[in-house]
Amino acid sequence: MRNQGLGSWPDRRARMTPHRIALRHGDRATSYAELAEQVRRLAHGLRRAGVRQGDRVAYLGPNHPAYLEVLFACGRIGAVFVPLNFRLTAPELDVVLADAAPVLLVHTAEHAATAAALATDARRVPVDPAGRVQLAGEPDRVDQPVHPDDPCLIMYTSGSTGRPKGVVLTHGNLTWNCVNVLVETDLAADERALVTAPLFHAAALGMVCLPTLLKGGTVVLHSAFDPGAVLAAVDGGGITLMFGVPAMYDALAAHERWAATDLSRVRTLLCGGAPVPTRTIERYLARGLSFVQGYGMTEAAPGALLLDREHATGKIGSAGVPSFFTDVRVVDGDGTEVAPGERGEVVVSGPNVMPGYWGLPAETAEVLRDGWFHSGDVATVDGDGYVRIVDRIKDMFISGGENVHPAEVENEIHGFPGVAACAVIGVPDARWGEVGRAVVVPEDGASVDAEELLAHLRGRLAGYKVPRSVRFAAALPTTGSGKIRKAEVRELHGG
Repeated sequence: MRNQGLGSWPDRRARMTPHRIALRHGDRATSYAELAEQVRRLAHGLRRAGVRQGDRVAYLGPNHPAYLEVLFACGRIGAVFVPLNFRLTAPELDVVLADAAPVLLVHTAEHAATAAALATDARRVPVDPAGRVQLAGEPDRVDQPVHPDDPCLIMYTSGSTGRPKGVVLTHGNLTWNCVNVLVETDLAADERALVTAPLFHAAALGMVCLPTLLKGGTVVLHSAFDPGAVLAAVDGGGITLMFGVPAMYDALAAHERWAATDLSRVRTLLCGGAPVPTRTIERYLARGLSFVQGYGMTEAAPGALLLDREHATGKIGSAGVPSFFTDVRVVDGDGTEVAPGERGEVVVSGPNVMPGYWGLPAETAEVLRDGWFHSGDVATVDGDGYVRIVDRIKDMFISGGENVHPAEVENEIHGFPGVAACAVIGVPDARWGEVGRAVVVPEDGASVDAEELLAHLRGRLAGYKVPRSVRFAAALPTTGSGKIRKAEVRELHGG
C-alpha cells in the first residue's frame, strides 16, 4: 500500500482478522471487514463531496462508530480530521471552527441543532438513525499516498489555560504512540477495551482506542460515562481494559454496585489526565487491581511517562519512567537536568511529539525548543529515574517567599474523610503576598468541618503550605477530559 497512515489500518487489519469484532456500540457489532468496507465507502463519499488532501473535516458528537469511520476515511484520502468537544457551547465551537476552517462538519442527531446554529461555511453532514454517515459512496480501493509526517488530525486543547490551540498530530505521531502503548502495557489481541472517556480526549483515543484496533482487539464504545453502566459492562461484558481519569475511578468505587461487581477479567486499568490521589490507588489495590498510571499531553499524542503494574505500589504517586520511544527530562530554567529530588520543568522529545500548533508559529516556537517540547509541568525525579509530577507552573503560587504547589496539598486533602473533590488556589494576602485557599466538594451526605480539615493538614504539611481558608462548593468546573479548570475556580472562589 502507498498509504502509510491511519487510513490504511482498517484494510491492513481486515486482511489479517476480517471476522474479528472491531467495534461494539450498544447492540451494534462491527467486524474488521465491515469497518474496512465502510471506511472505503466513506472515503469515496468524501472525495465525491470535493474533500481533497489537506482539507479539514470536523466531527461533532459523542463516542460512536461514525467518529472512527470518519477518522479513518480522512486518513485514507489524506484529509485532516478535527474532533470537536461536544460539551462546548456554540460560541466556543465557532472559535474552533473559525480556526480550523473545515470543509465538512459531520454531526450526530443529538447535535443537529447545534450544528445548524454554528457560524461556519462547512457543509453539514448528518449521521443517520442507523449510525451511518450520509455521505458514503462505492467501496473504491483508491490508494492515496499518505506519509507518516503528514497531518492526521487537529485536536484542540481544552482551553484550561486560555484560548484553545489546535495540536497538529501526524500519522507518525499517533502510530509511534500506539507502539509505545503496545510495548508498555502488554495489550493483547483478545482485548475488550471499554472507552467511556470522550474520544476528543487524546488519552481515550491514543492510549486505548487506537492501540486496541492496531492489535486487533475489540473496542466497546459508550457514548458517555455512567458509573452504573460501566460496572455492568465490566461485570457482564468481559471488559479487560479501560481508561479513566481519577474522578471517574472514584465515581466507580463510590457506586452502589462496586462491591458486588466481578472484576476478575479486568487486566489493565489505565489512569491519567491528572495526578492520581493516593486514596484512589489504595481503593483499587484493596480489590486486587493496580493502575497503569501515565502522564502525557495532547502534544505528545499523548503518552510521555508510564508507571507499570510491577512498580505501582513501590513507586506509588510517581508517573513512572519515559515511554519506550520517548525521552523525558526534568530541567531548570537553563535547560540543565535537575538533581534527584529537585523541582524542574518536564520536557519531552520523541516521534510522538507534535510538529506544532495549527497556524500558530510563535506559540509553537515558544514550546518546541531544540527538539524538546516544554510542557509547563513541574516534576521531581528520584534516584531510580522515576518522575513525580508536582504541579503546573502556572498553578504554583508563592507564599512568604516559598513556592507552594497545589497538587501536593490537594493530595493530602483527598485523604480526609468526606472529601469528594478539591482544588487549592492562591489568593492575595497583605502579609504573605499569597496564601492558599482550599475549595472542597464534600461527598454526598458527608459533612466536612473546615477546622478539622486544616488541623489534619497541619500534621502533614509545612505551615506555609496549609491553606488559610476553606470554601465549600457543590461541584468544581472541569474540562471535557475531567481536569479541573483552575482559572474558573480562581474566578469563582478567589475573591
